[in-house]
Amino acid sequence: MTGNENYIQLTSAEIACIWSEYMNDTMSTCILGYFLSHVKDNEIKSVIQFAYDISTTRIGKLSEIFNNEKIPLPIGFTNKDVNINAPRLYTDPFMLQYLAHMAKVGLLAYSAFVSMGARKDIKTFFTTGLQETSDLFVKSTDVLLEKGLYIRAPYIAYPMNSTMVETNKYLSGFSFFSKQRPLNAIEISHLYMNILTNQIGSKLALSFAQISPNSDVQTWMLRGKDISNKHAKIFSSSLIDNDTQAPSSSDVCITDSTTPPFSDKLTMFHMSLLSAAGSGNYATSASASQRSDLIVNYERLSLEVAQYAKDGADIMIKNEWMEHPPTTLDKEKLAKDKNFSN
Repeated sequence: MTGNENYIQLTSAEIACIWSEYMNDTMSTCILGYFLSHVKDNEIKSVIQFAYDISTTRIGKLSEIFNNEKIPLPIGFTNKDVNINAPRLYTDPFMLQYLAHMAKVGLLAYSAFVSMGARKDIKTFFTTGLQETSDLFVKSTDVLLEKGLYIRAPYIAYPMNSTMVETNKYLSGFSFFSKQRPLNAIEISHLYMNILTNQIGSKLALSFAQISPNSDVQTWMLRGKDISNKHAKIFSSSLIDNDTQAPSSSDVCITDSTTPPFSDKLTMFHMSLLSAAGSGNYATSASASQRSDLIVNYERLSLEVAQYAKDGADIMIKNEWMEHPPTTLDKEKLAKDKNFSN
């Protein structure tokens, strides 16, 4: 590669993107491989197989990029992090809902990766990944709809005409003297999304606590379940107070198995990934919402998620489960440690 006069070195952003994607895809193949060994519904199995094939293909292409650039391949996740022969932990409908949710997370990630790429091959890789992830989202939601499992956003009456905001009271969410204005469609859509995100997070955290042999991990996962349930309840209350039905999913998602199909290293990474995605969702929701009480909720709940993620990182570091991302050299340390023997 370096002998090519047209060779362009990867930027720090591009290295970050391929490293992050390798970590995510190796995690995904472990989870999807386990799903494939237990799923019974053929339609759901075909969607899982589609997702698994995408991830395995990406890992091969990413490995080639790392090797060509002579960058050490990340450790990521391997067969050591999954036991596909462990008893069934999730129901088929939950596997499908999980796929649809992770496809949404992937769409956001790939959009960011595409925008950070400059080199043509990197942009092409992530543009293709964005299309593949979009196809996965469509396939998974189509099957959810066919089986009556898709949780729709609340309906509202169509507007009769277009109007302008006439007073800054429109932005106020707190008043002892007047009723809060009704939620607008944008605010409802973000409340809906964050309720569903927390419902998925709660189920995953509970399942990971159920299978973990580590008391620190169990405690942290159960705390995550409680945080997700609390946040979902707060967002649901905003809808209910607006006389709008809050979305809900089935509680029949997890079996009573306590045999670990996944390593604690994998489950901790997965929940950290979801925590980061949740923080991003809250920031987006706060910026899109116009009623001040909603903005305050998103901001204060973001702090709780950030502290939860920090405590999770401490557990990962303590157990040597956190892989070091590529980083710059410490030039000051390099200067101090250089060899003067010559």
